[in-house]
Amino acid sequence: MNGNFYEALDAVMAAQGSKAALVDPVGGTLSYEALRAHTAAVADVLAEAGVQTSDRVLVQADKSMACVVLYLAVLRRGAVYVPINTAYTDAEVAYFVADAQPRLFVHEASRQAGPELSAALADGQVSASPIGRLAADRPNPEACPEHALAQRAVRRAATRDTPPAVVDGHDMAAIVYTSGTTGRSKGAMLSHSNIASNARALLALWGWRSDDVLLHALPIFHVHGLFVALHCALLGGSTVRFLPQFDAETVCEELDRCTVLMGVPTFYTRLLALPQFDRAASAGVRLFISGSAPLTEQTFAQFEARTGQRILERYGMSETVMITSNPLAGERVAGTVGFPLPGVDVRVVDEQGEGAATGQVGSIEVRGPNVFAGYWQQPEKTRSEFREGGFFITGDLGIQDDDGRLSIVGRSKDLVISGGYNIYPKEVERLLDAQPAIRESAVIGVPHADFGEAVVAVVVPALDQEPDLRSVQDALGEQLARYKQPKHVAVVNELPRNAMGKVQKNLLRDRFEALFAG
Repeated sequence: MNGNFYEALDAVMAAQGSKAALVDPVGGTLSYEALRAHTAAVADVLAEAGVQTSDRVLVQADKSMACVVLYLAVLRRGAVYVPINTAYTDAEVAYFVADAQPRLFVHEASRQAGPELSAALADGQVSASPIGRLAADRPNPEACPEHALAQRAVRRAATRDTPPAVVDGHDMAAIVYTSGTTGRSKGAMLSHSNIASNARALLALWGWRSDDVLLHALPIFHVHGLFVALHCALLGGSTVRFLPQFDAETVCEELDRCTVLMGVPTFYTRLLALPQFDRAASAGVRLFISGSAPLTEQTFAQFEARTGQRILERYGMSETVMITSNPLAGERVAGTVGFPLPGVDVRVVDEQGEGAATGQVGSIEVRGPNVFAGYWQQPEKTRSEFREGGFFITGDLGIQDDDGRLSIVGRSKDLVISGGYNIYPKEVERLLDAQPAIRESAVIGVPHADFGEAVVAVVVPALDQEPDLRSVQDALGEQLARYKQPKHVAVVNELPRNAMGKVQKNLLRDRFEALFAG
């Protein structure tokens, strides 16, 4: 039996025929049959380029239909897809070239490699190719090199149709690099079985239908936009309205054509800032899903008050794709990420690795068919991140209630230890975010001569309001023990975030590390 996840997608594409698969405002519409044909052609072009089963294909390309085709073609070929952030510089890409050791590097036609990246490609004997563009069934008329993958594939689409590669389900399908906020990025190795089990679980859990229309405004170099959003839609035989990026006004206009929106919390806060975003604008959407960063209880409540709908929050990470989800039918509780997916074991443990009591903060660990095999070329790091019995140590801190519903408290590396006491930033942030003059907050620990670390709150004011810092401190003083209260409150225009909307607390720690020096 072929363990290639592409086979499941191929069967859906064949069955859906002329139905629209991807609708791109710029590139036109790509039907399922055209998507399948383009994928087969690009897979053959990859073979001609020397890409064999298990070879890595490193991709730094803008979001486009051609990029989706390339991803599917890599799966079909039995190779390993390695997407990286489009914002990475030559020096950063050179690191990924050296680490992943790809057979092929695919990039935008406009990209000109500098000396450092050129040297890395030469040292690794890595071929490079522009991706090109597709416009429905033809090459896009924009200026793309004739040797671009999409252009070569379209010219030879009808010549042959090589069957999908036969691979074992445990073979690698992708390497997803972590964001690397505490050091060099690590490559999480995801197998065909990992992504297949997750896609099928989410398809059932979220009640996916073939008549669903997904509004896709996420990047596709990340598991959220690529593995969660696209896998659900393509495996469900749905149509995807494929936006190049998130723009609140465009998304609001598109909602009446769609039934599902997946986004990060920033999507929802920006939609709520639009006066035209109301119950009527969202009436046709059956499901709003949020992930990749914590959704505040305030945003959850404001969204429900405005639209009458409750956002479904879920929890996942690069190493596991999805882990938990609030229910489709049932109570979606603000500030929680729901229950483990079917077949996935989640536990919260204390510092000794023993089960934490209900309601007690502990380390979140997970085991199941969705959990990655380990970190690429880092066996010692892999061993250190797994317990005996196969539980992966996520690095997140959480609490489970009596029913097993999970709430995330924060990352273990973000834990603040002040005067010997553990302080969980989420507890302080929740109180700060509830204050009318504060739009959002981030709580960090910075060096302090007396306490080891001091609690610092970094806050973004609400629109047209300036927080009274004395009032902020007074309000916290009524609700928090003294050792948890911030020793300093800093006001900023915005919090630094990565491409998926996560607050980069490492940058805040760097910025304020000398606050108490001397």
